[in-house]
Amino acid sequence: MNTIVDSNLIAEVLQKMEVSELSQLSIRQLVSAVKTFEAATGQEFIHFEIGVPGLPASAIGVEAQKAALDRGVASVYPTLDGEPELKEAASAFVEAVIGTHISPRSIVPTVGSMQGTFATLMTCANMVEGRNTILYIDPGFPVQKTQADVLGLPRESFDLLDYRADKLGPKLEEMLSTGRIAAILYSNPNNPSWMCLTEDELQTIGRLATKYDTIVIEDLAYLTMDFRQSEMRPCGLPRQVSVSHYTDNYVLLMSASKIFSYAGERIAVACISNKLFERKSDHLKSRFGLPSFGNVFVHKLIYTLSSGVSHSAQMALAQMFRQAAEGRYNYVDEVREYATRTAKLREILAAHGFRVVYDKDVDQPVGDGFFFTIGYKDFDEEQLLTALIKCGISGISLSSTGATHKGIRACSSAIKPHHYALLDERLTMFERLVGEN
Repeated sequence: MNTIVDSNLIAEVLQKMEVSELSQLSIRQLVSAVKTFEAATGQEFIHFEIGVPGLPASAIGVEAQKAALDRGVASVYPTLDGEPELKEAASAFVEAVIGTHISPRSIVPTVGSMQGTFATLMTCANMVEGRNTILYIDPGFPVQKTQADVLGLPRESFDLLDYRADKLGPKLEEMLSTGRIAAILYSNPNNPSWMCLTEDELQTIGRLATKYDTIVIEDLAYLTMDFRQSEMRPCGLPRQVSVSHYTDNYVLLMSASKIFSYAGERIAVACISNKLFERKSDHLKSRFGLPSFGNVFVHKLIYTLSSGVSHSAQMALAQMFRQAAEGRYNYVDEVREYATRTAKLREILAAHGFRVVYDKDVDQPVGDGFFFTIGYKDFDEEQLLTALIKCGISGISLSSTGATHKGIRACSSAIKPHHYALLDERLTMFERLVGEN
């Protein structure tokens, strides 16, 4: 077998999806394409393309959700701003893991962090008239940029790798001083590079956010999953560094999808700083009829987007947060499996000539985690992605994440024990293929 997928099948799928190159496909489009390739060839792929949790959902959440359903909550509308049980548990969890106090009132459940981001972007962009641009510290989750596009919001970005440590402040100041930036958005740990912002860098972001009255949207989808972190909180979990220590202009997005492997129930919380939640704006009043950030977020946006969040899913998340905050549930011991998988994958890829594109975290090697990045010789993204797909390996282009350093994002979540040998075989096929060209 020379390849798994031939050029004609790739061309046929691209034509149906109305794009000309594989690197132009969104994550979900690529998932659909790979399913087509698997069905047409009868061959299993190595799935690097999508970050679906590869561990069982937390049993603590499942039992709590079933108990809530047994109590009859399915027939009752949840409150818009969230059930008190979840709001209180989330507040305790944030205090235990991050060391920041956010009152239950300022914590709002959302239908995954996707909805949380969408509602936050829209609220931030309407706080000050004429200040509606979103600044992305890239690389980042591609769909968060699509959200700005859907909302019609201007966006700007820069690649974090080029502006670490002492370079970050001047770059941020250059962009914030224009007066255009309504919000700064980043993930930490970073999707896709797994770089982690340091305490000093977060202090810089917080200081400048206050100086220029800009709101920071901190996406903590991979909360406490920097597995190099050894400092423990009283709850027995690693400490999560956060911009919330350095400014009152922030919204923390915390999802159950990755840390609790609870992606299917679409449950997250937006933790809005107490001061920001109560902050009033004439432009919000003009645009939405309500003046305060928190009331617009809940009673205009969450109301019209989904009329609240699944009652039983809220009970599941409340129990997971509560037990973690009390030191009875160390979810990090479970998700550490991703680092083990990534270390093995990187070793196999290196043996076949691949390199890590985003390889440095300031002055140390980037850690092993949920995502990592790969490149091969001087291949551009389309060349590399096409060759990998032909050999039964999928991934997404880094350019789709806003990265300026080119390569492929890989995820370890879908990897099973038999995939290591299969990856080695497929990469041998890859080397033969590219050696022939």
